[in-house]
Amino acid sequence: MAIGSNGTIAETGILGRRKTAPVVDATKAAFFWLAAFFFVYCARPGDWIPGFKYAPLAKITAILAMWGLFSSLGRTKRTFKDLPKEGRYLLAMIGLLYVSGFLSPIWKGGAVSRTIDISKVFVAWALTFLLITTFDRLRRIIFIQAASVVVICIVSIIKGHNQPRLEGVLGGIYSNPNDLAFAIVLSLPFALAFFVTAKSIFAKVLWVSGMLCMMAALFLTASRAGFIDLIICGSVALWHFGIRGRRFYLIVGTGLLGVVLAATVGGKLYDRFSALSGESSTEQSAYGSYEDRKYLMLRAINGIEHYPVLGVGVNNFVTYSGIWHEVHMTYLQICVEGGIPALILYLMFFGRGFKNLRVLLKTKNLDADIVLFVGALHSSLIGFVVGALFAPEAYQFFPYFAVAFTATLLQIVREREREAQPGPASPPPKKPRHFLETYADYGRTGAVTPVR
Repeated sequence: MAIGSNGTIAETGILGRRKTAPVVDATKAAFFWLAAFFFVYCARPGDWIPGFKYAPLAKITAILAMWGLFSSLGRTKRTFKDLPKEGRYLLAMIGLLYVSGFLSPIWKGGAVSRTIDISKVFVAWALTFLLITTFDRLRRIIFIQAASVVVICIVSIIKGHNQPRLEGVLGGIYSNPNDLAFAIVLSLPFALAFFVTAKSIFAKVLWVSGMLCMMAALFLTASRAGFIDLIICGSVALWHFGIRGRRFYLIVGTGLLGVVLAATVGGKLYDRFSALSGESSTEQSAYGSYEDRKYLMLRAINGIEHYPVLGVGVNNFVTYSGIWHEVHMTYLQICVEGGIPALILYLMFFGRGFKNLRVLLKTKNLDADIVLFVGALHSSLIGFVVGALFAPEAYQFFPYFAVAFTATLLQIVREREREAQPGPASPPPKKPRHFLETYADYGRTGAVTPVR
């Protein structure tokens, strides 16, 4: 048995004939369960598919993905030693959150329980880096996230068209309208990338319809932070896809679509932006929300002053605030609940994501599709950095996924470059000597030179 140059296993049969068999990918099953985990987290089927809410699907798929990885150890291209620095930063931050929970001055049990839930993101992060070894796999995982958010938007619009701001239509990361808007903004660049790379007209129409639903749902959330985030994230995406990629029709189409949506479903959002005067009842409610956010930020700064090292524990600021609300700023949230060291690791983690993108943007001769998805990832991370200023998103998985995608994509590109580099040239084989040459040597030296 031997390994052929084309990646096949060659066996010699009884009659001496060589048979080839394809190499089986040892991580195929683990990748399947990783994809299932992404679907469960992003699409939340338990909230809209009858019967699914009673099964702990996220835990089941995560455990099966880990089992698949461990069962294939030794046959994989990457190992845990290959995890980049950002993976170690994330693990260290989660470790600090555990210490913060056990020593919390507010509620130890609640903080530890919440930290256990957050720990799943490291499992998903590590599995993403270790199992996604090709760009095709990475596309499939990103596709699951983008398509899932499209489905969530459609379900939210159908189920919550009578609900104010689509609040409480679905559970988990989509229960709060600001969180729903945040997830939409982070996933829109991926949907745009799939629209541009789609080969058929039918697929392009589907993605245009999906992006229309995403933007309509964002307007219906009436999230001011989400809208500001959309403007900035969308501008970065249009720079990558429209200006840098010379697809100027995207800029015109986006502008027309925005005007139509603002005129049809943007009424609630307009009312909330005009809330600074505080005159009507709607404006007074929105103005009160603004005042509450201001108070919560000051309260968070006070908590950081009193508990600067380990904070008050994950999800304990709600109690510490005195009005049972989260601070609407991610950086203050992670700092007051995890401490200043946790905030430093948090910033270093996302800083590595931007560093990965800088390296990719400077890399020459990248495939056109990879260039598009680098732009989508850059837009998504910019959307996170801006949106984090207005929303408590420290424990939502989407931003962590984006950094995992950047690390994975950079590793894929580096592995391709190493494989493309020519190896050291082997010396040419020596030509066998003819028997006459050997006879001539005998005539000169009286000895026979061995034939080589």
